[in-house]
Amino acid sequence: MKYCTNLLFAVLLLPVFVFGQGKKAAKGGDKIDKLKAEAIAAVEANAAQAQQINDMLFSFAELGFQEEESFKYLTTLLEKEGFTVKKGIAGIPTAWIATWGSGKPLIAVGSDIDCIPKASQKPGVAYKDPIVEGAPGHGEGHNSGQALNIVAVLAVKKLMEREKIPGTLMLWPGVAEELVGTKAFYVRDGYFKDVDACIFTHVGNNLGVSWGDNGYNGVVSARFNFEGQAAHAAGAPWRGRSALDAVELMNIGWNFRREHLELTQRSHYVISDGGDQPNVVPSKAAVWYYFRERTYPKIKKLFETGVKIAEGAALMTDTKFTYDILGSAWPVHTNRPIAAAMYDNIKKVGLPTWSDEDQLLARASQLELQAPKMEGLATKLDSMGMPTSSAPVVMMGGQAMTPMGGGSDDIADISWSLPTIVLRYPSNIPGLPGHHWANAISMATPIAHKGIVYGAKAEAMTLLDLLLKPELLKDAWSYYKDEQTKDIKYEPLISPKEQPAIYLNKKIMTEFKPKLEPFYYDSAKYKTYLEQLGIKYPTVRDDQREAVKKAVEKEKSSAAKAGSSRSE
Repeated sequence: MKYCTNLLFAVLLLPVFVFGQGKKAAKGGDKIDKLKAEAIAAVEANAAQAQQINDMLFSFAELGFQEEESFKYLTTLLEKEGFTVKKGIAGIPTAWIATWGSGKPLIAVGSDIDCIPKASQKPGVAYKDPIVEGAPGHGEGHNSGQALNIVAVLAVKKLMEREKIPGTLMLWPGVAEELVGTKAFYVRDGYFKDVDACIFTHVGNNLGVSWGDNGYNGVVSARFNFEGQAAHAAGAPWRGRSALDAVELMNIGWNFRREHLELTQRSHYVISDGGDQPNVVPSKAAVWYYFRERTYPKIKKLFETGVKIAEGAALMTDTKFTYDILGSAWPVHTNRPIAAAMYDNIKKVGLPTWSDEDQLLARASQLELQAPKMEGLATKLDSMGMPTSSAPVVMMGGQAMTPMGGGSDDIADISWSLPTIVLRYPSNIPGLPGHHWANAISMATPIAHKGIVYGAKAEAMTLLDLLLKPELLKDAWSYYKDEQTKDIKYEPLISPKEQPAIYLNKKIMTEFKPKLEPFYYDSAKYKTYLEQLGIKYPTVRDDQREAVKKAVEKEKSSAAKAGSSRSE
């Protein structure tokens, strides 16, 4: 009887217990929501700081491995904000890690900082108008990500201090991303071994995130160095052995081999050393290749094919050859649970409200670059990106191939080492070529500034999720261990002997840095970089303005007709 009474009492108490637990969970959720609202407000309050960081890095316009001014500016700023900065990591002078806080979780937040050769462009101008002719410029938009990250992290740091939230925040730069030159070294040298999760940011034209196989190719970047024998090219050419002939024969061999490579490969090269002058048989010459494929085994096989062709070219010309690995990246794979959390926050943030001036600049630029559509800036959020199918597709001849790939990003090596996502934010104009001066048009304008602030809001909210929801990190690691790496194990494409190619781009920056220095942004004197350069926003030609006006009128007319048809 006593047992029955106790059982009845327990059953009667169960709803009270469940209600209490639910109330406790709801209370915890309410607290996180309030902290997120505060983080959003803090980001908005620091919009001017985001703009200044963005515009400053834009003005430096530094190529990979030579980001000296960006290094000094960012590390000084973070030290003033109370971060401990470790400089020159992985043997890379412009690389650093900045940490604040203590204990777990350790959350890494990163973005790239390098720019593009020959992409100098005045911001806010919808046609080619370089700041310095022939100079590098931010034709990819890598000047913006650190601004986003710093403002988001500082907002969260303030809340962590007040609420005594445990955890460590770690900011870091993608140095020489355009050379896929550093992140594999970061991983190899252990800088991410204790990190619990990583949020990476990259400029885009919408606010979005993906998970799984993102459809990127992995890559090996390699330079082939040929050595022959110099001679007088007219007086005694028979005594020479041309290293340049070997380079040209390698390229011919590779281009003939392309016909018989799988459709998923991407490969391209530049002759980085073609000799000195025509009347001297080149004793030395070099060619620089990117070998891209969709899986680790195929990347290795493609590179090995290149080595064989180089060997054949050396045999044909009686020269010698060596090769240097200059960079590498795996195909990207990002984390589903963290991406889902990020996307929930993205939906709450939404897209910026673009001004008429913003849309005019975007449409005029799309017109100038003959973009597929003159659609202006995004006004509707993307859906969350789903994995690109990695299931083989059977082609003619019975060959099974994975779907097509494209570009590469060495954030992939970090994504295969721990749960990682990539947040894309709307600071660039849709439909532009990429790696091009035109992609710099928006990158120190209100378009970039608004995109950064909205991205920072979503990132700050997700950082709070990672700090305050242990189940999110648990789910992230379960996905990483049980799904992502269940059948595929990360093996670096670099060997222990390889070192970062920190000498790359030095000659170019030695030439252009003195020409760019007079145009460095003075944030103490000017509110924006546009103001410093004296640029009216936006600057468009009369013919562009008229074409955009006609296109907008046509869109409105079509929309009105479509609405009329629906009502009928």
